[in-house]
Amino acid sequence: MAERIESLKAGIIGGLSVCFAFAIASLLNNLVLAKYFQILASLQSHVNWHLWVSGAVATFTGLLFGVTYRYIIRSDKNPQLKVGGVLAFGLVRGLTQIELGWDSNSTIWPFLVLAGESLLWFALAAIALDIAIQLRWIKPFSSI
Repeated sequence: MAERIESLKAGIIGGLSVCFAFAIASLLNNLVLAKYFQILASLQSHVNWHLWVSGAVATFTGLLFGVTYRYIIRSDKNPQLKVGGVLAFGLVRGLTQIELGWDSNSTIWPFLVLAGESLLWFALAAIALDIAIQLRWIKPFSSI
């Protein structure tokens, strides 16, 4: 039971971290990128259901990342494994944002920005989880 509670706490911290990073990235896209870089105008989103759904999906993936990252730390202290987990979640999240109707004449820049954002989201979540574990807010998995 204690392991489930600790996993839930890790998931909540991961979900809140990714949700916060999503909100900052959306604000940055609307205020800076889409206005000053016309090639990235497709990143601009208005406050509608799409933004809320994207935020909910980001929060849920952050929750899953928190639990997975805690398991990764249990398995091995190898920093490459931690970076691999961040990279895997970030790239999968970035790839899911690519729409099927992508025009071959359009540039790749918006998609590179989206992939970079996703990697940044999960890197921030990993940092938050590392800090939470160091402060003993979350206990790493106990050895079996």
